[in-house]
Amino acid sequence: MASSLHNLLSKIIKNGTLTVRGSGGEQHYGGGGGRTVTIRFTDEAAERQLVRDPQLQLGELYMNGRLRIEEGDIYELLALIKDNTLSEGLTFSMVLNGVRRMIVSQFRNRVPINRNRRNVSHHYDLDEKLFSLFLDEDWQYSCAYFNPPGISLDEAQIAKKRHIVAKLLAEPGQKALEIGSGWGGMAMYLSESSRVDVTGITLSTEQLKISRERAAKRGLANSVRFELQDYYYLPADKSYDRIVSVGMFEHVGRLNYNRFFNKVNDVLADDGVMVLHSIGQPYPAIYNNPWIEKYIFPGGYIPAISEVVPAIEKAGLLVSDIEILPMHYAYTLRHWRERFMANKERAVALYDERFVRMWEFYLAGSEMAFTHESFFIFQMQIVKQRTAVPDNRDYIYEREAELRAFERSRMPLDKIAV
Repeated sequence: MASSLHNLLSKIIKNGTLTVRGSGGEQHYGGGGGRTVTIRFTDEAAERQLVRDPQLQLGELYMNGRLRIEEGDIYELLALIKDNTLSEGLTFSMVLNGVRRMIVSQFRNRVPINRNRRNVSHHYDLDEKLFSLFLDEDWQYSCAYFNPPGISLDEAQIAKKRHIVAKLLAEPGQKALEIGSGWGGMAMYLSESSRVDVTGITLSTEQLKISRERAAKRGLANSVRFELQDYYYLPADKSYDRIVSVGMFEHVGRLNYNRFFNKVNDVLADDGVMVLHSIGQPYPAIYNNPWIEKYIFPGGYIPAISEVVPAIEKAGLLVSDIEILPMHYAYTLRHWRERFMANKERAVALYDERFVRMWEFYLAGSEMAFTHESFFIFQMQIVKQRTAVPDNRDYIYEREAELRAFERSRMPLDKIAV
């Protein structure tokens, strides 16, 4: 084994047991009492690469099959590393890479280029069959709401839609806008449950095609429409009574928060209500995770609430409610990863083994962010006038009861309207 890797792991792994099989035979690290993971390197160069830049190379080496898990899985390895303190094991090259990424991040923040369409296409225009391997029946690609605990993924995604729509206080005849409409599930639920006219906008051509097909099959073409549209170019002379955005704000980028909420202020009716559902992190990040930036979500950024609220205030909007969901995305990601790996052979047939390892690493690393790094989901209700919503939260639970009754009579998602 490369001596640099041996020295690093000796400093880092104190709790649990990590067995490493590599060029120098088998080495054991840690004092036991926690997770047990065994990994193997296929070549000595991989060992040296990991030490130079673990933030990027751990995922790349796993994707490329040069780091293999022989006991446990990739989530257990990531969690074992996070169970231990990393600061003592920092090397000069790690610090140098961190400084370099910080400089690049600061430069990008000051020289913005609108790559929204390209960035969205990188992830969301993948083969639709891929997402069918692990999502629920409504293709909800955002955090589910496991209330009550222990419900299935499908039930939790319905609960998420129910909870958000209850906070919107939508009324029949209103006009609603969904910013980042995915595969159309939220827009269709909102329209059918509350009898509102919904416009969903997306930058994904694949999602647009599927959304339109689904709405047409359910007989909703006159009340739910989807457009290939960047939020920034929404016409200011058209207003909406309700705005919802679920899992899209993470793609806005912190430089554009003022721009985003100024646009919300332009298109939200004076007595309107918006619900923003987003991943959050406990403090502003100096730079993005380099592996996620390169392979999964280029241009994305997970906000801290402290970065979001000032932009809302500057836009002249009011925050009327904030709810924090600490662990629900961890549960969601665990379901996704288990379902994806259960369909591993089908995923390999769509792409290849390397892609499957990349996607597994993405799901595992994302789950770990919620279990070990205090990431969370926030749902923020935003208004222009304080009187647009009640002064207590009872209405949410009363409306949820009404929506449960609607769900019992709703046409199943796999049925087609006659």
